Amino acid sequence: MLLLAALRERSLHGYAIIDRIRTTSANRFDYPEGTVYPALHRLEAEGLLRSKWSDVDGRRRRAYELTARGRKSLQGRESEWETFAATIRAVLDQ
Repeated sequence: MLLLAALRERSLHGYAIIDRIRTTSANRFDYPEGTVYPALHRLEAEGLLRSKWSDVDGRRRRAYELTARGRKSLQGRESEWETFAATIRAVLDQ
C-alpha cells in the first residue's frame, strides 16, 4: 500500500519511491532497495504499476507510475486500512 501511495501524485524511480516513503513517514519506514525493487516488479506484473526507462542527469533510470487498476487497488487498500485502524482504536478505547 505504501509503495502505491508514494506514486499517487506522479511517477518516480525506485530510489525516489524509497526516499518519499522515508521522508513522509519521518524516517519510520526506511526500506532497503533489495526489498523495494522486487515488490515494484511484482506490482507491475499484477498490472498495478507500469514503468518506463528514462535518462536523468545522464543516468538511465526506470520510473514507475500507477495504472488505473493500481489507483483502484490503492483506494481499496486504504479503505481496508481505515476499517482495520478504526476497529483497533475501538478496542483500545474501551
